[in-house]
Amino acid sequence: MQKRGSQIAHRWARLRLAAAFAISPAAFSAGTRAQTFSSLAHLDGANGLIGLSLGAGLVVFAAGASLLLLAGRKNWSRREAELLAEAERSRQAAERARAFLAAETQFVVVWGGESGEPDIEGDVTLVIDTPSPRQALGFGAWLPPDEAQALEANVVRLRERGQGFCQDLVGLNGRYLEAEGRAIGSRVVMRVRDVSGERLELVRLREDQAEQKAQLEIFRGLLDLSPHPAWMRGADQRLNWVNQAYARAVDAKTPRDAIDRDLELLDRGARETALRARESGEIFRQRLPVVVAGERRLMDVYDAPLSTGAAGMADDLSELENLRADHARQMESHIRTLDQLATAVAIFDHSKKLVFANAAYRQLWSLDQVFLDQRPSDSEILDQLRADRRLPEQADFRAWKSSLLEVYHNLDPAPQVWHLPDGRTLRVGFDPNPQGGVTYLFDDVTERFNLESQYNALARVQSETLDALQEGVAVFGADGRLKFFNPAFGRIWRLPVAQLAAKPHIDAVTAACKPLLPDEGAWADLRSVVAGLHDARMGFQRRMARSDGSIVDCAAAPLPDGGTLLTFIDVTDGVNVERALTERNQALLAAEQLRNDFVHHVSYELRSPLTNIIGFIQLLGDQGVGPLNEKQREYAGYVMKSSAALLAIINDILDLATIDRDAMELQLGEVDIERTIEEAAAGVQDRLAESHVELSVVTTDGIGAFQADGKRVRQILFNLLSNAIGFSEPGQTVTLAALRRDSEIVFKVSDQGRGIPPELLDKVFDRFESHTLQSRHRGVGLGLSIVRAFVERHGGKVLIDSAPGEGTVVTCLFPLVKAGQFPLTAAGLYRRPLESDDARDEA
Repeated sequence: MQKRGSQIAHRWARLRLAAAFAISPAAFSAGTRAQTFSSLAHLDGANGLIGLSLGAGLVVFAAGASLLLLAGRKNWSRREAELLAEAERSRQAAERARAFLAAETQFVVVWGGESGEPDIEGDVTLVIDTPSPRQALGFGAWLPPDEAQALEANVVRLRERGQGFCQDLVGLNGRYLEAEGRAIGSRVVMRVRDVSGERLELVRLREDQAEQKAQLEIFRGLLDLSPHPAWMRGADQRLNWVNQAYARAVDAKTPRDAIDRDLELLDRGARETALRARESGEIFRQRLPVVVAGERRLMDVYDAPLSTGAAGMADDLSELENLRADHARQMESHIRTLDQLATAVAIFDHSKKLVFANAAYRQLWSLDQVFLDQRPSDSEILDQLRADRRLPEQADFRAWKSSLLEVYHNLDPAPQVWHLPDGRTLRVGFDPNPQGGVTYLFDDVTERFNLESQYNALARVQSETLDALQEGVAVFGADGRLKFFNPAFGRIWRLPVAQLAAKPHIDAVTAACKPLLPDEGAWADLRSVVAGLHDARMGFQRRMARSDGSIVDCAAAPLPDGGTLLTFIDVTDGVNVERALTERNQALLAAEQLRNDFVHHVSYELRSPLTNIIGFIQLLGDQGVGPLNEKQREYAGYVMKSSAALLAIINDILDLATIDRDAMELQLGEVDIERTIEEAAAGVQDRLAESHVELSVVTTDGIGAFQADGKRVRQILFNLLSNAIGFSEPGQTVTLAALRRDSEIVFKVSDQGRGIPPELLDKVFDRFESHTLQSRHRGVGLGLSIVRAFVERHGGKVLIDSAPGEGTVVTCLFPLVKAGQFPLTAAGLYRRPLESDDARDEA
């Protein structure tokens, strides 16, 4: 192992020496090389041959590397010289670029470097005073807002789309600037420079050109809005611009269409005349007939020469001529109208000569037409009227006439009132004309003065009448202030006359009245009616209970002039009487209800024991509990008959009580008329036999049936027959007739009894009204009441016809009602049966 390590160390030493020689052969001197080879020769003899071969190879490798190194050094030296020359040229170019940048007051901003930040070169103090160049990119710091926004937008388009721009700027410091941007390769460059000298003049010329162009567009726009055709010609005398009115006049679609088609407004002769005038340097002015949009119009044509051609315009006079003709016609119409007026009108010119006088003026002053046709002066007319004693009497006529004629120099003369010697009264109005004349207006106000006098007299009468009223009256105007009041108003609300005479507002009046009526709601409503704003004005009524115990009725009515009339009436006494009557009526209603409840309750309480009595008497009569002797049977019969009569009375009372409570319901169904008559007749057979009265039944063939409550119909017929039998004498006949008419069923019960006096006819249907009329009939007076109640419940009516000594006829009319319909109640309403009366009877 030790030997092996020594060999490796020797070989590594030889390699290092060879590499050092190969890298730098010149570094070894001859002695050194000899020493080196001597060192190599002393290496191990066993490895000498291998070491020698390896050393020779290393020598060859070192020689080749040295040759390559020398060739590389030559190339590197030549390349270094080229790069140095190129760097010198770049330095010189940069120096020239800096010289060019410094030649003008400007700065350049370049975007697109590797850092992404813009490079700024140049004099940024052109726009800002700070040493930081990046602050120049804050355009708002050195430009007005609108220009800063425009420059920012141009820079954005340049960086995003490479769109170049050139923009003239005016900085906040007053300097004129030019910003130019463009894309160069992958970079974008913006240059901002100061514009001075010729460039400044060019900028100003551009501004002037833009301003002139804008004004030209404005003028052309205004001409397009004008209704007058306008045109411009070039040096070749052809149209190069027309307005919209020109295009419409020549039936062209657009002004461009009129130019392209060379459509002329004027005819050839007019154009040649205008051309000659322009060639002589004159303006062509002439009124010509021109065809405009197919219509012939009269126009004033103007055509003027210009340095580059000519320009013209046409003014349509057709409407003006029509207006003049209309004005003449209107003047004639006004003259005819003034002649129809009742007001006298006289027009004088600035020389005080009469220009016009209507018929009323001539009639008023009785002036001759020939005299007026001579156009007399105002002074001459006044002298003529004074001579005819038609003017008001004046102590100094000359002074009065001089003051009157001053109206020609007064801009706003006041009207006058003339009292003429013949008793007439004239109102004289003066209307100065702008040309210096005066128009006199004479109104005969004699009748109006008389009417005003009568009106004032009538107003005084009405005022005195209102003052005499005990009813308080107050009139408030549309502004809410008191306009009129009578003494009663102050007395009712205890307000002093001096306070009311000051015409206070409704708020002040309500505040003064609140001690007697503290109800805020009432006064708020009253104020809303007087001074509120409403879509429709409505009346107002309210009863006011005051703190002193009195009651006042207030009523408000809107007046045509926007005011409001308030009336106040003290109704304390009437209200007290009304309260007393109301309380009495309520007491009577309560007593009636108590009576009805008592009768209904007692009737029910009596029916139960009476039903038991009748049941036991029937048992005794059937001898189910043992035989009765003849006397007992007779007494039992009397008890049975009395009980039945009592039960009928109780049933009648119960029916009436049910009707009063509006609880009576009808059980409707098909009622066979003939069968119902037989059943009713069967029920009175014992009474017929006892009274020795005959019953005659008369019905028409095929009378059939109708919709009704069969039980109530039988009860009606039974009561009528019982009543007729009771008032009949032995041997007489009671007739029951039934017939069918168009829309009703008629039942008639007639007797031959004593009849009913006329003074009792209105009472026979009243309850508990029983008049025996010296007959054998006795009753409580409920039968006919029940008859009328049941018939009216069916929607029918009952008629009675009677005379003393001739008998009585009672007619019941039942309306024909189809199945599914219900008859009218006594109140005129249909009712549906809810509970059967048979069920009530069983209860």
